[in-house]
Amino acid sequence: MSEMQIQNVLQQMRALSQSGRVEGAEPVSKVEPTRELDGEDFASTMRDAIRSVNQIQKEATTMQTQFELGDANVSLPQVMVAMNKSSIAFEATNQVRNRLLSAYQEVMSMQV
Repeated sequence: MSEMQIQNVLQQMRALSQSGRVEGAEPVSKVEPTRELDGEDFASTMRDAIRSVNQIQKEATTMQTQFELGDANVSLPQVMVAMNKSSIAFEATNQVRNRLLSAYQEVMSMQV
């Protein structure tokens, strides 16, 4: 982009911010309360996801213990796959937590 195009875009952005609206956008209407989808809310969905990750970790630990005790029905590859699933599930949960914390902090720092 050339300097002239950048300046043109900046002018348009300033004009839009001063007017308080974007072309083609409808005025903001009354905010309606959130609705539950199929009877589930965010908290119960998160609780179920965390319980699922906990269950995966317990299963991996159980398989590891069975392998260490010499159970013939549990092989090393099964244990390794279960441990990797557990690790990935925990990392994903940790990333979701970090994103939620970041979003919360951003909302709390907004000026009203």
